[in-house]
Amino acid sequence: MTERHATNLKVQRLRPDAVLPTRTHSEDAGLDLSACEATTIGPGERALVATGLAVELPKGHVGLVVPRSGLALRHGISLVNTPGVIDEGYRGEVRVIMLNTDREQPFTVEVGMRIAQLLVMPVPPVEVIEVTGLTESARGEGGFGSSGLQ
Repeated sequence: MTERHATNLKVQRLRPDAVLPTRTHSEDAGLDLSACEATTIGPGERALVATGLAVELPKGHVGLVVPRSGLALRHGISLVNTPGVIDEGYRGEVRVIMLNTDREQPFTVEVGMRIAQLLVMPVPPVEVIEVTGLTESARGEGGFGSSGLQ
């Protein structure tokens, strides 16, 4: 059995009522992000929702802000720029661009509501190297449905 070692994520509350990111279950990949302000998102509309938090990501890591599946299933709530990228050097407030895909019902975001998840992922350093050709692969240039519809 392999033991998992925690990576520290430094979090600063920018507002006293901000909720620290949490995991519902210890094995969960994402940390839940909560709203620090209330708003109503009309059908087909989007809103920028504050979390009241700033983060300091570990060196060599990126923060990915992704939707919560329960909000998507029950209310049609998604994130416009999924995943949202928090770069290692960003120290501003984490905000979530929420989208109400429901065509009829508005959605009310309440203070303290879990609105998104934060995944903290390692990012290897990458150096761009220009080449005149790429190595052949079985897939080749096949994309956008090339593996079939079922």
